[in-house]
Amino acid sequence: MNPSAEVLKTVHIFDSTLRDGAQGEGISFSVQDKLHIVKALDELGVAFIEAGNPGSNPKDLEFFEEVKKMQLKTARLVAFGATRRKDLAVTEDVNLASLLSAGTEWVCIFGKTWDFQVKEILRASLDENLSMIRDTMRYLTEQGRAVLYDAEHFFDGYRANPEYAMKTLAAAREGGALALVLCDTNGGTLPDEVQSVTKRVVQEFGVPVGIHCHNDTGMAVASSIMSVTGGATQVQGTLLGFGERTGNANLSTIMANLTLKMGIPCLPEGRIADLTPICRRLAEIANITLENGMPYVGYNAFAHKAGMHIDAVTKNTTAYEHVPPASVGNERTFLMSEVAGRSMIIEKIKKFDADINKDSPIAATIVSRVKELEHQGYQFEGAEGTFELLVRKSMGKYKPFFDLHYYKVIGEQPRAEGGYTSFAQIKIGVEDEMAIMAGEGDGPVHALDCALRKALERFYPAVKHIRLTDFKVRVLDSRSATAAKVRVLIESTDGEEVWTTVGVSTDLIEASWIALVDSFEFKLISDLEKRLHPYA
Repeated sequence: MNPSAEVLKTVHIFDSTLRDGAQGEGISFSVQDKLHIVKALDELGVAFIEAGNPGSNPKDLEFFEEVKKMQLKTARLVAFGATRRKDLAVTEDVNLASLLSAGTEWVCIFGKTWDFQVKEILRASLDENLSMIRDTMRYLTEQGRAVLYDAEHFFDGYRANPEYAMKTLAAAREGGALALVLCDTNGGTLPDEVQSVTKRVVQEFGVPVGIHCHNDTGMAVASSIMSVTGGATQVQGTLLGFGERTGNANLSTIMANLTLKMGIPCLPEGRIADLTPICRRLAEIANITLENGMPYVGYNAFAHKAGMHIDAVTKNTTAYEHVPPASVGNERTFLMSEVAGRSMIIEKIKKFDADINKDSPIAATIVSRVKELEHQGYQFEGAEGTFELLVRKSMGKYKPFFDLHYYKVIGEQPRAEGGYTSFAQIKIGVEDEMAIMAGEGDGPVHALDCALRKALERFYPAVKHIRLTDFKVRVLDSRSATAAKVRVLIESTDGEEVWTTVGVSTDLIEASWIALVDSFEFKLISDLEKRLHPYA
């Protein structure tokens, strides 16, 4: 896709994770979280970081004080707020005063552009709203601030009353706004309309124009791209797309598309290769699970499962990959499954011995073992941790980190204060030493996890960093009722990497134990490999 002639050479990325992103369900940032996010976004090289309003709550006030101590290399911090209140002078508006107290050079102000919102929500006259916009822009500009104007509900307003919507932009320009940002606040505008309206605004005002899309129709990324082809030179959104309702425009996808597909720079040279690790770091800070299927940065973005696809990719990666995984800091993976075939398994084994081929005896042994376990109910797709341990065991490159002597689990009836509890006791041996530990949890698996963690920390302090992020149980033969075989998948992370392990048994606790032990051993053996081969 070639950008239109109106597109300028550079697009500025404006990240709103700290404000718009914080409005997403389940998202709550501490002050320290916000500082870590600012650092990550600055490392990536975004142009603007919207940081909220210091007057909105004590947490933001503290954040603005702390962030002043940071030395940002690329990003410019932006305070965010609204136009002055109706019937109130700008010098008397406490929200504007708090924006100035933030001490940021850049300020972003949103105002009403939809006549319906002005009359029914603000309860103001149309002329008063224009004055509110104009006065606010002029006041902040006179105070030495560089002001961006976010035209809230612009596309709805333009559709209902284009003449008035354009007047609101004119008022912002008259007041000194340096850029006009068109907001699809309700997320209901389709990409072709976004493009055509953007073109008109660019042509009429001749100043930088931005786009701010929400994802209520699943079109936020497409609409943002189309706005750029219409002449927009600033794109607002959140790095991972989370935000209120269905979220905001996903900047990770937009930045990759602009850079790799359209040849439009939006980050400093070379930074797009840091996209995946920084996205995963931000997901960890936000305490969310990154969607596996997210374009470019998801764990499955370059994952291949079908045997024909895998065979083709091993011959020429462009057969089923639209860009090299490394271009965005991601990596290619081959998913284990019954349709993957011998060639895929051999490709994965080569990680441990590059000389192995389909005729190698060890390859036949591992393929046979995989098929045997699949028959028992194991599924190695999405359980790379267990598969790697299986390969190591088959090749003699595995030594257990501990020996289990026994474990026992006891469940308790509801506690007086509500809820359920379980207790686990475990005895393990590490070389010549023994450890007996107990754990209490909100269920038997949680109790086992606590007991094992406490037992191992004495010998392997690294287990402190392991956190279980997902737990799935699948009944394999439901006709056997309570005697059915189950498959348990456990996803874990140490804050940098994510891995999944699997266990199968007719006993739910045993299946969970198998997956849990694999999870801990995978972390320990990975750390050992890094120490032995730091430059591999």
